[in-house]
Amino acid sequence: MNTAKPRYLPADPRAGYLAAEAEIDAAIRRVMHSGHYILGPETEAFEREFAAWLGTAGCVGVANGTDALELALRAAGIGPGDKVVTVANTVSATAAAIVATGATPLYAEIEPGTMLLDVAALAAFLETRRDPRIKAVVPVHLYGQAVDLPRLMEIAAAHHLTVIEDCAQAHGAEVAGRKAGAWGHLAAFSFYPTKNLGAFGDGGAVVGSDPAALEKVRLWRQYGWRRRYVSDQPGRNSRLDELQAAILRVRLPRLDAENAQRAGLAARYAERLLESGLILPVTATGRRHVWHQYVVRHPRRDELKAWLETRGVVSGVLYPVPLHRQPAFHRPELSLPATEAACAEVLSLPLHPGLGRADIDSICDMVLAAPAFA
Repeated sequence: MNTAKPRYLPADPRAGYLAAEAEIDAAIRRVMHSGHYILGPETEAFEREFAAWLGTAGCVGVANGTDALELALRAAGIGPGDKVVTVANTVSATAAAIVATGATPLYAEIEPGTMLLDVAALAAFLETRRDPRIKAVVPVHLYGQAVDLPRLMEIAAAHHLTVIEDCAQAHGAEVAGRKAGAWGHLAAFSFYPTKNLGAFGDGGAVVGSDPAALEKVRLWRQYGWRRRYVSDQPGRNSRLDELQAAILRVRLPRLDAENAQRAGLAARYAERLLESGLILPVTATGRRHVWHQYVVRHPRRDELKAWLETRGVVSGVLYPVPLHRQPAFHRPELSLPATEAACAEVLSLPLHPGLGRADIDSICDMVLAAPAFA
């Protein structure tokens, strides 16, 4: 297959740098000249600023999003013998974080439209199981849209479950005017470079309004130290470094505007692809989608993806194999028809603030000309 040099990529972290190059370079120089590179004033300032932006009481910067989710679960008391409900159409890091605590992941079905956790299915799942070992639920706010959090919180309260939000793809997403990450007991964020709020390396954060739980995370992220070199508890090395915190401080004030750019590009996709034969994204009423991904669906997804790549359009598949069908988490007895159908059909078209309306039109022209629709 002849593949053209990539012209359009699913994400472009370099464009994010160039858009704020002078400010980011100045922030990097500020850190380098400070001589303080780990857990210093930049991290402390970012933690305050991010918590204020989200509307949570606190934030603890950690090394990456997977650590953030695991540490949040541990801080909520999840451990060996417990069970945690999540979805299977997510990256394996979600299940890996649950397993790392000693708990077992369980998988609930998704809504066919939003492809998010079906809270009605979750309620039925919990009523059927009546398993006291189910201690928590991890809603994954996928592609830039949050789960039905008001209803989820009601269901969780009725079943005495802790809610740990997985916000790795939902920086700025809202439900009923309240940001994702500000609903659950705790929430985990990733700042991987391709995220809506991305660092220039790995980074993550645990946020919430439970001071005691956040203090546990703060303790565990650095060996369990309250005093240097003296571990009160077993901990680990999971620290957001000063360079990444400084970069995130530059990018955070730009995030609302960049999310608005993403929404404008998504609207253009929807306009151009309305009659394409693709299943287009669904945004639920009362929610603000921040378009981390523009995800369409088609039964001949793989053909469309390959054809676009020959013309320089690189698309993504998030995610091709549901967790319950992966070797590490295999559950052969489990059937999740909506989840399995979504994983077989989803395709992420390029969408990031480095693109303009003309770029979206060019991509749409190629999508509409693809033989997969013939």
